[in-house]
Amino acid sequence: MDFQFDDEQRLWHDTVHRFMDQEVGREYTRAHDASREFPEEVFQKMAAQGWLGILIPEEQGGMNADAILYAIFCEAIGKYSLDTAACIMTSMFTANNISRHGTPEQKRTYLAAFLAGRAKFSISISEPQAGSDAAAVKTTARLEGGEWVLNGNKVWCSGAHLPGATITVLARTGTERYDGLSLILVPNTAKGLSIKKMNTIVRKSFGTTEFFMDNVRVPKGNLLGEVGKGWHYINEHLEYERLSIAASQVGNARVALDDTIRYTKDRKQFGRALASFQVLKHRMAENECELEAARLLVYSAASKIARGERAVKEVSMAKVFASEVLFKIAFNGMQALGGYAQLPEYDMERYFREAKHGMVGGGSNEIQRGIIAKEMGL
Repeated sequence: MDFQFDDEQRLWHDTVHRFMDQEVGREYTRAHDASREFPEEVFQKMAAQGWLGILIPEEQGGMNADAILYAIFCEAIGKYSLDTAACIMTSMFTANNISRHGTPEQKRTYLAAFLAGRAKFSISISEPQAGSDAAAVKTTARLEGGEWVLNGNKVWCSGAHLPGATITVLARTGTERYDGLSLILVPNTAKGLSIKKMNTIVRKSFGTTEFFMDNVRVPKGNLLGEVGKGWHYINEHLEYERLSIAASQVGNARVALDDTIRYTKDRKQFGRALASFQVLKHRMAENECELEAARLLVYSAASKIARGERAVKEVSMAKVFASEVLFKIAFNGMQALGGYAQLPEYDMERYFREAKHGMVGGGSNEIQRGIIAKEMGL
């Protein structure tokens, strides 16, 4: 089996990595992490390149790329920060759902604006009592005449506060556990919506929020797809979401390990380079083995999706393994850099913080193992 990229994939890989190095880079990433500001310049530059529509069909203004090209993209944009990657990837999931299930009016209203960089999306699933048990949603949406009326409390909703953001709210429209859930598009300027940005140790640039809805009213036409299909639509995009997370973690892990290698070669203690000490060499060698395995899991899953095959188990395997490999690499980097690892200008503390979040965000690793086991028939 040939694991090499073909010419198109190699060109795409080089293009996106060159963009990240020249148009984003470390200093810009550090500045936005410190200021807790959304990297709007990067978002607009990617919109200008047409990259926001990487998975959108060409007839709708997108690139119609396959899952392998998407994984290459996510690996590149996550190289300096998983937070930066999330700033781009999160809106894509709702855009893809609108592309697949939206009405012609929704595509004209939302999709074109997103592809042009004028709009963003946020996905709201979790609630104080509905985290890993995502289907335990209590937020309600009832139809009154020509409007949906929403009430409830949502949490961990990243990007909901950003200017021009539309929140895709998973709300209960029926009594069935899964078939009683629907997706409603709610502008973040809606009357009765109160949003609070949370002071988290990660998602600093993107920002994650808690919000309350008190008789929030939106038009009937803001239903995305069919009533009762919300849970199915969310799960439909989870293959791509988990693939994107795992790919971005691989990209970040590569940079974190390279930073550790470079530091240990340059730093001298007891008269010789840190990289000459066997304990550090062996840690880095083990990390290199694990990172290559994680990358192969990502592209194995991407290849399966690109062939049109179901890859629920594969993307969960990739996410579990990639997130834990990244955490090991960042942890070992913190040890190798010692006191300097605490400084933002060395980047390792950011890798470490974001690596830990990556073991929970997008579905915790415990949930992923449950999915894998189910796919195994257990």
